[in-house]
Amino acid sequence: MKLSKSRKALSPVVASIILIAVTVAVSIAVAAWMGALTFTFMKTEPYNIVSVSFNGVTGSSTNNVTLRIQNTGTASFTIDVTAKVNGVQKTVYGNVTARTIPAGEYRDITIQNVGWQNGRTYNIELVTTQGTKITWVGNAPQT
Repeated sequence: MKLSKSRKALSPVVASIILIAVTVAVSIAVAAWMGALTFTFMKTEPYNIVSVSFNGVTGSSTNNVTLRIQNTGTASFTIDVTAKVNGVQKTVYGNVTARTIPAGEYRDITIQNVGWQNGRTYNIELVTTQGTKITWVGNAPQT
């Protein structure tokens, strides 16, 4: 095949510059995507447990425990409908609105039918819908 002298090709220098520019553009796009993915997985929901109250009479299976939780972050989060008390699954009282804590505010989250006893140690674990664990360990009142 014979090349015509009227056709011009890209010089190796221009081709190299274009190749480098495309490579840099693709790497920036991949880095931005990976960065967004990383921040999504590392998202936390900061909180503060303000108080814990044990409601009812010691030994009753219908006793409840209420945790007052403050959202110290900048976005609201929702407490899941299940909780664990000393490893046993319990139900969190209230609908989604009652279990959603807006930024800077607090809510009373009640765990039903705990059956607590005076002076006993309890490990209470709540989980947000995003997977953040909220843990409190302490004793029920003595009297």
